Amino acid sequence: MERALLVTIKLKSEKDNWRLEDVALELEELAFTSRVEVVDNITCVCDKPTPNLFIGKGKTEELALIAQEKNIDTIIFSHDLSGTQQRNLDEIVGRKTVDRTQLILDIFSRHARSPEGKIQVELAQLQYLLPRLIGKGIILSRTGGGIGTSGPGEQKLEVDRRRIRKKIDRLKEDLRHYALHRDTLKKKRREGATPIVALVGYTSAGKSTLLNALTDANQIISDGLFTTLDPLYKGLKLPNGENIVISDTVGFLHNLPHHLIEAFKATLEEVTEADLLIHVLDASNSRVYEHNKAVHEVLKELQADEKPIITALNKIDLLDDKMWLDRLKADFPNSIAISAKFKQNFNLLLESIQGNFAQNMLHLEIMIPHSRMDLVDLFYRQGKVERVDYLQEGIKIKVILNKVLADKILKENKIDIIS
Repeated sequence: MERALLVTIKLKSEKDNWRLEDVALELEELAFTSRVEVVDNITCVCDKPTPNLFIGKGKTEELALIAQEKNIDTIIFSHDLSGTQQRNLDEIVGRKTVDRTQLILDIFSRHARSPEGKIQVELAQLQYLLPRLIGKGIILSRTGGGIGTSGPGEQKLEVDRRRIRKKIDRLKEDLRHYALHRDTLKKKRREGATPIVALVGYTSAGKSTLLNALTDANQIISDGLFTTLDPLYKGLKLPNGENIVISDTVGFLHNLPHHLIEAFKATLEEVTEADLLIHVLDASNSRVYEHNKAVHEVLKELQADEKPIITALNKIDLLDDKMWLDRLKADFPNSIAISAKFKQNFNLLLESIQGNFAQNMLHLEIMIPHSRMDLVDLFYRQGKVERVDYLQEGIKIKVILNKVLADKILKENKIDIIS
C-alpha cells in the first residue's frame, strides 16, 4: 500500500469558513478512499502561495526530511499545484507529489463503471494534464503506480499536446453521443409525464442508501467518498399512485474544482432537468452547515439553485442530542428528519414529495367497455385505482391519474368522464 504524507494548507487570503482541522480531516477521508496509508498529516498556514513551490522553501525541506525518515512514497497537498510547483517540489522532496484534483481524479477513476463515466474521467484527466505539458518542460513519466497514475490517464503521460487535444476532441464527441441517447430517454419520460426527482448532497451524505431504501436499487454502498459516480435512475410509485423517477448523482465536495464540474456537466445536468431536488444532509456530521453551503454553491453554478428542494436530514439514528436536531429543523426550511438506513420517517418524506406534485393528479370516475381490461391494467400500473365496479353496461373505475397521462388515454380511447 502506498504510504502518504498529507500536507493541509490554510491560506490567509482565502475567504473560507472551514477550519484547518476540518480541511485536514476531509483530505484524510479522500486519501482513505484512494486506498493509501496515511502516515502523517501536517498542517501549515501561509500568507499566499509562492510561484515556485506553493509553500516556502524551508517548509519544503522539512517535508523532504519527514518523507525520508518515515519512508513516504507520496506527498499529497490539499491545494492544486501548478506544473512548475509540482516539478520543483518533486525535485526537492525526492518523492512524488500529488495535489487535491489528482487525488479526486484517482478516486473517480476507481469508481467509474459505465462507459460514459469512464470517458468523463479520462476527459477530466487529460484536461488536467494538458496545461502541465505546455511550456513547462515537465517530464511527466513517473515510474511506479499509485495516485496520479491509475485509470485512463496512465497511458497518456508521455503523449504530446497535439495528440492529447485530438483525444480530448474525440472524448467530447463520444460524450455528445451519450447525451443524445439521454435526451431520447428524457423525451420519453416527458411524454409519459413522469416527474423526475434528483438526489443531491455532499459526498457520503447517504444518497445511495436512501435510493436503495426507497426503490430497492441495490446501489453499491461504501464508507469512502464518491462511491457513486455514474447516475442511476429508478422508478418509484407514490402512495397516491403517481409514478416518479428518482436519480442518484455524483456527490458534491467543498471547493469542487470548476473544471471537474465542467467535465461532469453531462452527468450533473440531470440535476438541472429534475422537477424536484432532495438534498440529503448528514445531520450527524459536525460540518453539516459547511456541507450545506458547498452543495448550494455547486447548485448555483449549475443554475439549479432555484428549483424546489426538500432537505432530508439523514442519519438521525446516529444522533443523541434532540436539541441539535431541533436546531437543524429550524435552520433548514422544508426539511424532514430521516434515517435512510432504518427507513425512519419515510412516510413523511413520501408525503412531502407527493405534495410537490399533487397539482399534477386528477381524480376520475370513468366507464370503459368490458373488452378493455388492458386499460384496467394500465390504470393499476400508472395510477392509484380506488374502486372498480363491473356493471352490465361496462366497467366503472375510480382512479387517481397524472393529468397529462389521463388526457392522453382518454383522447386516444375516446373515453367519457362520469365525474
